[in-house]
Parts: sequence; structure tokens; C-alpha cells
Amino acid sequence: MPDPNGHRTPTGTGPYLAEGPRTALRRFTGADAAEFTARARESRAHHHPWLFPPERPDAYAAYTEALARDPAREGFLVCERGGGGGAHGAPDGAIAGFININNIVLGGFRCGALGYGAFAHAAGRGLMGEALGLVMDLAFGPLGLHRLEANIQPGNAASIALVRRAGFRLEGFSPDFLQIDGAWRDHERWAITAPAP
Repeated sequence: MPDPNGHRTPTGTGPYLAEGPRTALRRFTGADAAEFTARARESRAHHHPWLFPPERPDAYAAYTEALARDPAREGFLVCERGGGGGAHGAPDGAIAGFININNIVLGGFRCGALGYGAFAHAAGRGLMGEALGLVMDLAFGPLGLHRLEANIQPGNAASIALVRRAGFRLEGFSPDFLQIDGAWRDHERWAITAPAP
């Protein structure tokens, strides 16, 4: 059932919309601004030149407000579970990254385009792979989508490996597809469709 902003809200208990053994998904909140922006600043070198998440509280507020108001977008924070400070020093519930579904079109298409990023402290630990599986379960279940797309710059090997492991297929190449960091960038088009019932 849509919430007041038109978002289709998955059913879940507690703060999380979906949970796996090591990660859980929840909505962005204003209270996350300090942690999110600190992680974004720490991860600048890790993200460059692919991704530019908000690094200041005002930019975070504008980003999350736009995300919450747009019925064609769903945003999820990827949080660590059972961290307890562990080897990587992340407490339980720490923000490991984010996955958004953008440009959602319903009707006969029922498709959305993924945007995502892991923060540097979480990269290479398998957390985003598990979280992407949770997002796919929500997308193809409660959100009612049939198809997810991921448009990725050809040099972004980590992002390509993530979607390939999740079962996405390479569908094509789009020159000058998206404007990123002041220039039009080529992208590979990866996609997956809902499993047959």
C-alpha cells in the first residue's frame, strides 16, 4: 500500500524493511545525516570517479527529501547486522552503503534503475551482494516490479562484478548515456527480470 508520498511500503517489523544474516535495509532518515556524510567523506577516494554521494548535512537533507517525495524512487540504507564492533569496527546497525531504485515505471513496464554504493569500510566484504539480494526480493515482491536495470561505466569492475554475481545479464552499451562529474559517460546496460512464478 502506498504511503502519503506515494511509495509502496514493504511489510516488515521493527526499523528494517528486510533482513539477511549480515545486512538489513531501512529507509533514510534525517538522523542518519552525520553518519552518512562522514562515511561519504571517508569514501571519497573509493567512490571517485563513479559516485558522488552527499558529503554535507545540507546536501544530505536535499538528497533524502527529493528521494522521499518522488514516487518513482525507493531508497534503502544498507546496515550491518551483528557487527558489535568486530574486526572492521562497525557497530550493529552501522551504515555500510545504500541502494536506490530510480526511475520506477509501472503499468506494462514495471521497471526501475538501480543506483548504489558501498562505503569504503564495507567494500569487499560481501555486504552489498547480500543487500542487493534483499532489494531484489523487495522489488520483485512487495514493490511489484518485473525488471531491474543497472547502468554501469565500463571501467567500474567492482560494480559490474556485483550485478553479475546477482544474476544480471549484459544487454548492451550506451555511449554518452549519463552526465557524471561534468561529462557524458558511456555505460554498459545490465538487467534482470523477476523469476517466473
